[in-house]
This record gives sequence, structure tokens and C-alpha cells, in this order.
Amino acid sequence: MSRFQIIVEYDGGAFVGWQRQTNGPSVQAALEEAVTRFCGETVLVEGAGRTDAGVHALAQSAHLDLAKEAEPDRVMAALNFHLKPAPVAVLAARRVPADFHARFSADRRAYRYRIVNRRAPLALERGQAWFVPQPLDAAAMHAAAQVLVGQHDFTSFRASECQAKSPVKTLDRLDVTSRADNVGQTIEIHAEARSFLHHQIRNFAGSLKLVGGGKWRARDLQRALEARDRAAAGPTAPACGLFLTEVGYPEEAFEGS
Repeated sequence: MSRFQIIVEYDGGAFVGWQRQTNGPSVQAALEEAVTRFCGETVLVEGAGRTDAGVHALAQSAHLDLAKEAEPDRVMAALNFHLKPAPVAVLAARRVPADFHARFSADRRAYRYRIVNRRAPLALERGQAWFVPQPLDAAAMHAAAQVLVGQHDFTSFRASECQAKSPVKTLDRLDVTSRADNVGQTIEIHAEARSFLHHQIRNFAGSLKLVGGGKWRARDLQRALEARDRAAAGPTAPACGLFLTEVGYPEEAFEGS
């Protein structure tokens, strides 16, 4: 039995989320079915992050075990062949130690939230960003975001259905950048931490939009954080703007592979 790590890209708009569910297609199920078509084996594909419906991934990490002897490049090519036409692609595959776990071995996750800020509606990027027609001040959003960096009780930014044992998390980075063009700007919120609460980044984005639109200032975001009450923070931003961009591991996670 060999364990493989795979790096997966997908368009979350086509799925009910990463995790297998009875109410629609999932990324996990698509990968597991591709494995079965490849080698006849029934496997469990474990992901590093259980992204919600509509959330995308540029580099989701997952692992699976195969009894069949196969080189990593063969696994990658076969899965991609059998995934068609689903909007899922395996970007890389490699053998890893038997105790490697895509979720529990990870020590860092990075996400990006995209806002397209212009008057004209989206055509090409529909489903790939949050469309906000009202002007936003990205510099003010970045300055306010820094009150959230560090270790805090993030109850105000946690979904009610979150299953994490504690609302206390350490946020390593929360940067807001912008890129202007001739019709508006694209704003990106970059977040990094060991792990996140359910809807945490989307709730950050909803609150930071209030700052960018001039309805809140940094002190309002600070008060929302300190309230430890979901009702005190801003709305949950749409799933379509969120991308899982990277999952990091300590070097020892791959020792022995």
C-alpha cells in the first residue's frame, strides 16, 4: 500500500463543497470516483481543508492510499483523465510516508479573497470574485485588518455551525492589496494561519468591506472582535471570492518518503 499526496485545483462553483454529501456533487467524491475508474479501488481521499460550496482552490492538498503499484506521474495523469469533464485538476502527485496526513500534518494554510470593485457587472469573472460596485478604500481596509492579526478569540467571525473546539486562533497574516485598471480595481485579502474557523475569512471580508465603504473604521472592527458575538461583526461575504491558495507542511512530514 502506497500513500500519495496530491495537489488539486478546482472551481468550487460546480460543487456542494469539498466534502462528500448526499445533496450534490463534491470534489472529494469526484476524486474518489476517478480513483475507482483508474484502478478499481475504493479509497478515501482526505483533504487539508473542507472548503464550502462555491469556494475555489488553487492548491488544495489531499492524500490517498493505493494498493496498485503506480508512479506518481501515472497517478496524476490517470486521475486527470478520469476527472473529465469536472472542473478539477490534479496538479502534482508524490509518494509520502504512511503517517502523512493532508489535514493533520499541515502547519499553515493560506487563502485569498477577491473583490472586483467597479461599476460594471462581471462577465468573465462571474463566480470568481465578489462584485462590489460602491467605491472601496483598500488602504483603509488593510490598516484596519491589522487589529485582527495575532492570537484572539474570533467568536465574532465564526459561523454558528462551526465545529472547532475553540474560537481562539492565531492569525499570522491579513493583508489587503489592490490593483487598479481603467474601470476600477481588484482588491485581494490575503490570510494565513495554521487553521481557520468556519466562514472566518468570509466574515473578515464582509467586515472589511464596511471599512472600505466608510461605514466602519478600525476601532469598529476592534469592537466587533472584542464583543465575541457574531452579531457584532459584518455580513458573511459570498463564497465565490474565496480561494485556498496554499497548504504548508513542516519538512519532517515528508521524511521517509
